[in-house]
Amino acid sequence: MSGEGQNVSMKTDAIIHGDLTNAEVAIRRAEDAGFDGVVSAEISHDPFLPLVLGASATERVDLITGIAVAFARNPMSTAVIANDINRLSNGRFVLGLGSQIKPHITKRFSMPWSDPAARMREFVLAIRAIWASWNDGTPLAFRGEYYKHTLMTPMFDQGRNECGDPRIYVAAVGPAMTTIAGEVADGLMAHGFTTPSYLRNVTMINLAKGLERSNRSRGQVEVTVPIMSAIGRDESEIAPKLAALRQQLAFYGSTPAYRGVLEYHGWGDVGDELNRLSKQGEWVAMGDLITDDMLKEFAVVGDLESVGAEIKQKFGGVVDRVQMGLSDEPLQLKS
Repeated sequence: MSGEGQNVSMKTDAIIHGDLTNAEVAIRRAEDAGFDGVVSAEISHDPFLPLVLGASATERVDLITGIAVAFARNPMSTAVIANDINRLSNGRFVLGLGSQIKPHITKRFSMPWSDPAARMREFVLAIRAIWASWNDGTPLAFRGEYYKHTLMTPMFDQGRNECGDPRIYVAAVGPAMTTIAGEVADGLMAHGFTTPSYLRNVTMINLAKGLERSNRSRGQVEVTVPIMSAIGRDESEIAPKLAALRQQLAFYGSTPAYRGVLEYHGWGDVGDELNRLSKQGEWVAMGDLITDDMLKEFAVVGDLESVGAEIKQKFGGVVDRVQMGLSDEPLQLKS
């Protein structure tokens, strides 16, 4: 794993999403193509099931949920499926957790909402307590403000996992959640709506605060970021992807939870306007607000060779892994 300022390699992970029809083939293709891991996103389908198929079909790639919505679940059910997939994959599973935003948790999942950073901290610690009870035979006695797990009978005990515990990554944008990731997680999943400057000067500072709380070093936590990109062989392939990229950036920029990134660059007023237009359904007009300067900060645009060099220049020595769409070839990011 890398530390800031070091000239080291970055791993490249392939992002997949969709139904199960082609999941096994897609994950096998990612491994054959040379990707280091596969990230299964929770959008309109379950993020765990594709990785179950991939665990049996591959031998090398890490299998990562990116992300599973934590607050749509509970620590016990999450601990069970994560441990099962880790055992099935011989220790290659990574449990990537994210909080989502309040409207989705309360209106889409009909689940309770509270301080997301404090709840996420408890969620992770509760999962670790459950795994400890299986591995070490210690009584399950987790009592927190949001979660209480105090019953584990032999029938429901999975026993020791010889592959060890799955790694846990926490997705974070704001300072509080980033600090929590540094305190209790094995990895930080930065949001795609970020910039290299924001990562270095805001995210990594807050991560360091969490690492200090847990008396850990930077090398004990992996940092991964999905790359916002428009990649093609020529202008005819890049142009439509560029238009879609502007729309995607506008969508993220309209979300108040991500406004801090815009404020950091002096674009807070753009965030306000994007939010206003989103409430009116003016999606095309929103994309028009994403300027070329904003694109340069948030994304990489060009062919595989040029963007590979740009990603190394922008993120090298800061992050340990980058995520790309499976349609893109794995970039040569090794030093």
